[in-house]
Amino acid sequence: MKNPIAERIADFLKHYPPFTSLTYQELVAISEHISVKYLEKHQILFKVGDATHSDFYVVANGAIGLSVISDAEEFLIDKCDEGDILGLRPFFAKNNYLMTAKAREESIVYAIPIAVFQPYVANNTNVQNFLLESFASNTRNPYDKDHRGKLISENIIFDEQSATDIQYFQPIKYTKNPITASSSDIIKHIAQTMSNSRIGSVIIHDNQLPIGIITDKDLRSKIATGLFSIDTTADKIMSSPVITVPENISIAEAQMMMLKHNVGHLCVTRDGTEKSPATGIITEHDIVAAQANNPGILLKLTRRATRSKELKAVRDKLTDLIQNSIDKNIPITHITSVAAEINIALTKRAIDLAIEKMETPPPTRFAWFNLGSQGRKEQLLLTDVDNILIFEDVEAERYDDVKQYFLQLADKVIETLEKIGYEPCPQGLMANNELWCKSLTDWIKQYNTWINTPGEKGINLSTIFFDYDLIYGDVSFENSLTESIFNSTDNNQLFYAFLGTNAIKKPAPLGFFRQFLLEQDEEHKDAFDIKNRAIMPLVDAARVLTISRGIKGITNTYQRFKKLADMEEQNSDLYLECAEAFNTLTWFRTDEGLQNNSNGGYINMQELSKVDKVKLKNCFQPINDIQDLIKNRFQLTYFT
Repeated sequence: MKNPIAERIADFLKHYPPFTSLTYQELVAISEHISVKYLEKHQILFKVGDATHSDFYVVANGAIGLSVISDAEEFLIDKCDEGDILGLRPFFAKNNYLMTAKAREESIVYAIPIAVFQPYVANNTNVQNFLLESFASNTRNPYDKDHRGKLISENIIFDEQSATDIQYFQPIKYTKNPITASSSDIIKHIAQTMSNSRIGSVIIHDNQLPIGIITDKDLRSKIATGLFSIDTTADKIMSSPVITVPENISIAEAQMMMLKHNVGHLCVTRDGTEKSPATGIITEHDIVAAQANNPGILLKLTRRATRSKELKAVRDKLTDLIQNSIDKNIPITHITSVAAEINIALTKRAIDLAIEKMETPPPTRFAWFNLGSQGRKEQLLLTDVDNILIFEDVEAERYDDVKQYFLQLADKVIETLEKIGYEPCPQGLMANNELWCKSLTDWIKQYNTWINTPGEKGINLSTIFFDYDLIYGDVSFENSLTESIFNSTDNNQLFYAFLGTNAIKKPAPLGFFRQFLLEQDEEHKDAFDIKNRAIMPLVDAARVLTISRGIKGITNTYQRFKKLADMEEQNSDLYLECAEAFNTLTWFRTDEGLQNNSNGGYINMQELSKVDKVKLKNCFQPINDIQDLIKNRFQLTYFT
């Protein structure tokens, strides 16, 4: 028998995430258990300190305000409108509510029993991701006229006397020295260890390197169900590969990694990769315990955006976040990491919107890669973007039509990125250029040409193409391209000679009397070109050294130097000095760009204090030393 009330509720829910990820039949089944609550203006749904409810809520009509208490005063931090979800805390935490939900006008909310909805969360990754992100995120308050454009955390949670850092950029507290087991250990013994130690996960290692993880969820879904015997070995049920992160990761970075990879545990290692021993474990509980207002809301807004105007608003807020972080001396590595994830999300959404605008879906699989500063996850300012598009190999007779489709798609993406505020690449290194939109086979041929027949012009053009980051599409394209590149560069002395020469073409920017080498052209006269004279030499050096060492999957300059320091003990101090110099230079450039609404490429030396000038000069000796190392390693005295 039909249930008209349940169908009416399902008809409402189907338009809003995460319910858009469920079938209509599932929505009707859920709606049969939903209760409807009417709230008068100012009526409280739940308040700070209340025990969590057995339901979570969706606003059907009206508006619900979310507020917190600070210094005995109530502050509105968010406003939930039609279709918005609130009260998710019972999904992820057992402690009481940390916010008050109060009707700002006469409102109707749907109360959805958590016990009824939980199975749909467990069986639907999209629903699970959305709920976790919504819970972990807060938002800015667009109706707060006194603090428009400011972060909640700055307005409410912190003041200059009580804290100097934005909480979400602080390092997360996690369990150190995690319990580990080998892949051949029996599950029964591992389960006993977990029970006795009162822990929810065990890292599985091979020669002290993390290769997987076993969690309570694995025991429930794979052992308790009878899928595997309790006497089976760890390698049969472990989740692999384990997602690894570096030590001192911030709350926001950890949260974004969990959302990105749809996992509840992160393995902490010394260098952030699976190539070094585990030193800690981060759980969802750690995220919840450390949770404060963080950039997760920007991801939430990005994924909800339907117009470029909304995406531009997110990017503008990101600029504010970066400025606030710079002002509060947050470590530049934390700022860069969080900004990179938001930049990636903006590009992904621009691609989604472009596909929606196309008359037909993509004719074949494809992948979008960011290059340059975005490819290295180093873009903090609204500088130009570089990107390429790779599509699946197709029959010769289809090639032109397929390529034309993706050129048109790229046009729409670039158009949206321009509206957001990103400048187009002046050299045309973008996916809407037919030179940089081609099949996987053609791209492999292109890289082989650059690698095996390098020339000065070719190297100058192609170096940027070795700093790529998969943004959208099938990871198999990235794997195939990377494998081909490293096969071709292995022991390729001619290639490294040209790549190394490119890395040392700009010497350390100090004159004979340790004076800054300043620009003489009219436009930038007496300014210091921090990008080309200081930052790029370090970028180029890190690139050639990591490629020559066969280091895959790391394109960020700071992380490249950190990885090199781990691999080469004899040069560790130099690499670490280069890493810190790069961070310092990035800070100077970002501050310059934010203060003058520019790309930060040129520093006005007259505006720098004596201390800042000394800081800059201290960055130049590592440049000189790393270039000497490159000259010796690749025997460049014969080529320069």
